[in-house]
Amino acid sequence: MRVPIEWLNDFVRPRLTAAELAGRLAMTGTEVERVEHHGVDALEHFVIARVLERHKHPDADRLSVCMVDVGGSTPSQIVCGAPNVRAGQIVAVARPGAVMPDGRKLGRAKLRGQESNGMILAEDELAIGTDHDGIMVLAQEGSPPGPGMTAEQLAPGAPLADVLPIATDVLVLEITQNRPDCLGIYGVAREVHAATNAPLAPPPWADDPGSDGPLDGIAIEVACPELCPRFTARVFEEVTIAPSPPWLKARLLATGQRPISNVVDITNYVMLLTGQPLHAFDLDRVAGGRLTVRRAGAGEPVDTLDGQTRKLDPETVLIADADGPTSIAGVMGGARSEVSADTSRVVMEAASWNGPNIHRTALVLGLRSEASARFEKGLQPEQAMEAQAAATRLMIELCGARVAAGTIDVGGPGPAPRMIRLRDARIESLLGAPIPRERCRQILAAIDFTTAPADDGLDVTVPAFRRDDVTREADLIEEVARLDGLAKLPATLPATRHAVSPEVTGATAPAGFGALTPRQRLRRAASDALAGQGLHEVVGWSFVGAEQALRLRLGERRAVVLENPMSSDQSQLRTTLLGSLLDVLARTRARGAVALRLFEAGAVYLPEGGGSLPREPYHLGAVLTGPVRHASWRAPDPARADFFTAKAALQGLLDVLRVPFEVRRGGEPFLHPGRAAAILVAGHAVGWLGELHPLVADEWDLGEVVAGFELDLDAVALPEPPTYTDLISFPEVREDLAVVVADTVTAAQVLAAVRRAGRPLLAASEVFDVYRDLERLGAGQVSLALRLTYRAADRTLTDAEVASQRAGIVRALETDLGGRIRAS
Repeated sequence: MRVPIEWLNDFVRPRLTAAELAGRLAMTGTEVERVEHHGVDALEHFVIARVLERHKHPDADRLSVCMVDVGGSTPSQIVCGAPNVRAGQIVAVARPGAVMPDGRKLGRAKLRGQESNGMILAEDELAIGTDHDGIMVLAQEGSPPGPGMTAEQLAPGAPLADVLPIATDVLVLEITQNRPDCLGIYGVAREVHAATNAPLAPPPWADDPGSDGPLDGIAIEVACPELCPRFTARVFEEVTIAPSPPWLKARLLATGQRPISNVVDITNYVMLLTGQPLHAFDLDRVAGGRLTVRRAGAGEPVDTLDGQTRKLDPETVLIADADGPTSIAGVMGGARSEVSADTSRVVMEAASWNGPNIHRTALVLGLRSEASARFEKGLQPEQAMEAQAAATRLMIELCGARVAAGTIDVGGPGPAPRMIRLRDARIESLLGAPIPRERCRQILAAIDFTTAPADDGLDVTVPAFRRDDVTREADLIEEVARLDGLAKLPATLPATRHAVSPEVTGATAPAGFGALTPRQRLRRAASDALAGQGLHEVVGWSFVGAEQALRLRLGERRAVVLENPMSSDQSQLRTTLLGSLLDVLARTRARGAVALRLFEAGAVYLPEGGGSLPREPYHLGAVLTGPVRHASWRAPDPARADFFTAKAALQGLLDVLRVPFEVRRGGEPFLHPGRAAAILVAGHAVGWLGELHPLVADEWDLGEVVAGFELDLDAVALPEPPTYTDLISFPEVREDLAVVVADTVTAAQVLAAVRRAGRPLLAASEVFDVYRDLERLGAGQVSLALRLTYRAADRTLTDAEVASQRAGIVRALETDLGGRIRAS
């Protein structure tokens, strides 16, 4: 929601800068995303002027040389390219020094040899309109000033800002789902009034030029009242379609709306002012003079204002006339009955719609609008007539319209107001400090809650625009606390149970302290271990699109599908962390990063059968790409991340967790078939390790080897507490052994056989070299060099003991694995 300060000042004028006001609103619960400036700057250089003379430029067919009275003793010469400039016009001029909307500073110039001391302005050059066909003419000399202007304001040299809203700061608000009342300028003004105590003007619907009673010329039928609680309509005759005045265009542009024509602009303006969307129908194009609110038929088409034909379903509500649909209720109007330049009679509709139904319709059709964004948050029936009153006044003032007697009102006015008891004791109990009853009454009155005294507090009546948000006493206390000042509340610890201390008779000690569970400590230790290896943690979305499984070559993998997704690319819950890691990797590489080491920890969601809730195991995943170290003069082209880089990171992680593991050939479809492995802990697969399949890397436009792993931390048993032994003072014996085995035998199998046979004196074993030679070893054979360490805790080992252990290891390698010892 964009709120121009200039417009806000119509209703409330706090003595605060835009930044100060943003801070005050944020402290009372209205989030201000940012403050922007709209329009021009250096306002003293923008003035009213009168064109005294206009002559054709001697050296340019499309330029005019004008003498302009800008309020000084001497007229200024300005070269103008507009075709409509004439002597006697009252115009807007930017003098040298003016700062234009694009930030450009205006100076003196020469155009085709003629000096120009400024610029006669068109609407778009002030950011108050879109017209650039000619200059903006405010009045004609000798004619009365336009609406809202006085002769003094239009005197040459008078500030242009006194006539037109050419500059304003804009608050960009992030409105939460529960506060649709702040989607209107007056609703924000009410919040500013409560937050700053600045006086609040009456609402713009306080004076209604329209009337109640039956309305001739149009009939309304609501066939689905459960989806349309209220439908109101008024008829305007003798309507003149024309451009809106500059002030209205300026306000629409400052809020991000494009001006179209006075009637359409009025509907947008009133929506932004009150929060209630409206729609204008050309009455002469409503077939049969009757509008019906009903559910759509299956596949029923409607041509919307954006030029598209959309097919609807029975859950969609539409407004139809005798010839068929004219608009999609609460979302977008139809092309067939839209207001055009020939319109002279208008039906103005302001209705209340079922919020969840409007949200569903916008989502299914992929058609979100300013109207649907408001209706889906839950507008109240009472707001429809508020918008009608504001629109009626503007239709009369800006379109010269005559409002027909009567108003159609189907379903109004709305439910009875809710009354809630606000108790003094409950306020103190929840907030930890008392707030005087009179102060509570003042705060609630500032936001239009009415109060009456009660024995133990106040009886509070909730206004219609907060009906869905404030439903209980705690909600009222929240309103009081946020506006009185959350910073005033004392800092207190939560109440805990106390137990008698066994050490000190009569003493008590708190029994409820917060602590991490063993599983939580494991998760934090895992993240710390990867961060300690130089990996950077990222946080990705839990929501993914259905196409991600195809990009990962997973086929039609089952996933939890959301019933009400925010968008099509967030329609499912993730089953792996790899997708979000690759998304971050691709975005970061696209911005110039080369060496990347990323990890993510979080839940994945695996569907269970029978409609039960999904499993949510906690996974830890990492991806690595690019050089493993910085280039230097000694290594200008360092090695790049691969399978073994990822395995080293995994080894470091599980060593910190004290979890023994092994890897076996195999893996997931998204991995390179020859560089993939499964991670096993206690014989059970708990994850994958490997390099990304080149086709998957191409899906993310990575173009380089990406290695990584993903581990189900919930499947990893909690480590036993570490045990310590005395430092052994007896020396160890080391020897190397080379064994030739078939290349189908893994190094893990070799080490497992060595460790089994070497008990109890074998203290350590590792592979330190791999050798292949077709001539010396034979086809399909590989030599592994092993480093063996023997040690005893109570003595120095003899050569005979070591030889006996070595002989047992050799036998195991020969009999269990078919190996042979290589002598050279």
